[in-house]
Amino acid sequence: MSEQQPKKSDLSRAFSEDGTKKTHIGGQALIEGIMMRGKLNWAVAVRTPDGGIYLEEHDLASGKQKNGWMYWPLVRGCRALVESLVLGFKALEIAAMHAFGDEEGEKKALDEAQAVEAQEELDAAGAVALSEEKHFDWKRDFGNPDTMVDGLGAQRTLEVVQGPEGDAPEGAEEAAEAASAEATPGETAPDEGGAPCEVREVSADEPEAEFGHKEMVFSMVFGVVLGVVLFIVAPAVITNLLVGEYDGNPVLWNVVDGILRVAVFVFYLWLIGRMEDMRRMFMYHGAEHKTIHCHEHGLPLTVENARSFPRLHVRCGTAFLIMVMIIAILVYTIFPLNSLIGAWGVPEGLPKLALVILVRILLMPVIAGISYEITVRWAGSHPDNPLVKVVLWPGMQMQYLTTNEPDDRQLECAIAAMERVLARERSAA
Repeated sequence: MSEQQPKKSDLSRAFSEDGTKKTHIGGQALIEGIMMRGKLNWAVAVRTPDGGIYLEEHDLASGKQKNGWMYWPLVRGCRALVESLVLGFKALEIAAMHAFGDEEGEKKALDEAQAVEAQEELDAAGAVALSEEKHFDWKRDFGNPDTMVDGLGAQRTLEVVQGPEGDAPEGAEEAAEAASAEATPGETAPDEGGAPCEVREVSADEPEAEFGHKEMVFSMVFGVVLGVVLFIVAPAVITNLLVGEYDGNPVLWNVVDGILRVAVFVFYLWLIGRMEDMRRMFMYHGAEHKTIHCHEHGLPLTVENARSFPRLHVRCGTAFLIMVMIIAILVYTIFPLNSLIGAWGVPEGLPKLALVILVRILLMPVIAGISYEITVRWAGSHPDNPLVKVVLWPGMQMQYLTTNEPDDRQLECAIAAMERVLARERSAA
């Protein structure tokens, strides 16, 4: 009898079974769903209470021609971070609108459908007025999901509701595109499997069905403030108590501060992972990775094929977050903060600590830009370099906290979103 080979860990498999077809498509786990993003569009697939899969697709229009400087090295990392944040909020809003079923949700869905029909009549009457270009204004438009997405180079296109059958047969996305081209808004166009797919156009000026401007502003501001308090202010205050004033020993101060920041981050992920909703979201994160693995290996996107791959992935955004924390220690140590303290005569105690915290916040764009160049541009283009494995190792370990093994229904959602992105790119090729 031959000895049974020991089972390899997901970490080992993620490196050894990395597909030869390195895709640019990435994703994000949502509430009972997944968002996949390609070069031309991004799509959200949400598991609805009736067992179906709700699909919503948005175009991505590159702003490189208008704002080429935003694609310069270092700057492009900040742009990618802000864009991901805005698209992520929008995707989470879509998921929240369709993942939970109750009488209020059904009423809102009905009201939304009626609002679309009314909006189409208004759009037809005011087509000339709406054709004028609207410039993005931070004071007026910040927090409005549609306007924010448009300001960063994206626009709304289609909403698609797939029937409860879940799995779409091979080639279903091409059939859906052809059907949607022939169907008028509000009509029902069957796909090849016979499942009805409601396809309707969505106006960029359509009023929000779930979250309004104030709610979106509050969510984004609260998230940013919470992140600053947890990962910048709290570690700095604790470090000041343990080590003393910053200018006494800057190197030790920054090292202790960095270690505390990583510890807070790990504990935060562990803690929210105990929540049922977050545990399921991490399962969708695993489904996203498995689906991307399947695509990168050139296999048909089926549940059976995707299920066989590890839930960890070497090009996960978690590595970027860990790299940010590591690079932060180096940047904060190199920055001549002591010179500023001496030149400005900053007094001991709270004023000096406030300056340290302020400088840390102001340096975050620089840190994000450097981290993006290392984890995305360099590591992504040199996957076989042994040094890349060393650089990505901390982020890979963190994925044990941010991913869980998905079930088949979650894999179906990931595949549905991926197929929508791939269909658009195939049609444009």
